[in-house]
Amino acid sequence: MGNMLDQFKLTDKVAWITGASYGLGLAYATAYADVGAKIVFNDINQELVDRGMKEYEKLGIKAYGAVCDVTNEEQVNKFVADVEKEVGSIDILVNNAGIIKRIPMVEMKLSEWNAVINVDLTGPFICSKAVLPGMIKKGYGKIINACSMMSEFGRETVSAYAAAKGGLKMLTRNICSEYGQYNIQCNAIGPGYIATPQTQPLREKQADGSMHPFDRFIRSKTPAQRWGHTEDLMGLAVFLASPASDFINGQVVYIDGGISAYIGQDPSNLDESKFKDEDVQKI
Repeated sequence: MGNMLDQFKLTDKVAWITGASYGLGLAYATAYADVGAKIVFNDINQELVDRGMKEYEKLGIKAYGAVCDVTNEEQVNKFVADVEKEVGSIDILVNNAGIIKRIPMVEMKLSEWNAVINVDLTGPFICSKAVLPGMIKKGYGKIINACSMMSEFGRETVSAYAAAKGGLKMLTRNICSEYGQYNIQCNAIGPGYIATPQTQPLREKQADGSMHPFDRFIRSKTPAQRWGHTEDLMGLAVFLASPASDFINGQVVYIDGGISAYIGQDPSNLDESKFKDEDVQKI
């Protein structure tokens, strides 16, 4: 069998991570570059693409980046064609780009609903559709979708997001069902609550020194009693993109510290003294 670690290498594989100018997308791309992949990314405007290119340069990663709206099929098809000319045929697609609008359902405009559905569900459909012919032709491909806790659970004010992420779970299974025969695997990552700059306000101490109520709520619902970090997601991202996962298909893997397996405890029982401020992964 050779060296088992070779099963996790992505040497010279072309990995396209959508919306990977920053955040989790950038973290996934960094992990892929570490194991030999060629990195390709897009974002919605030139400012974000430039931001991403600067980040990759800082990290010593050679990346191909371009403006492309994942909800625009014409732009996506052109992007894929350009990548094939400039870098090579896409082996790995991570449908990372996404948005959320926290609005009570009865107050949400149809245009706001459509915006979330278009980016979070229709976008992965368009991007997957664009790369599948090339993957079918060479008999190899990995598609990884960005699902969510909301692929399984409802929560107030996120009706469009939850509907999109639930739909994305089923799109994951359907791509597996249709194209598994071509040695194409489509799986999904379902992050729990991750400590990022965007969630920092939800973890800050209150004026009286006590925990933020939402921080206390999340810890009480999570057996690990902590927020996740981007590093917690990178290993699974590599695994699902690598030959090590060739017989895993149509699955959503939740990286949530156990929250989806746990009914939770009374938040008032938490011992605040044992919690340290969460470090935010810098990528």
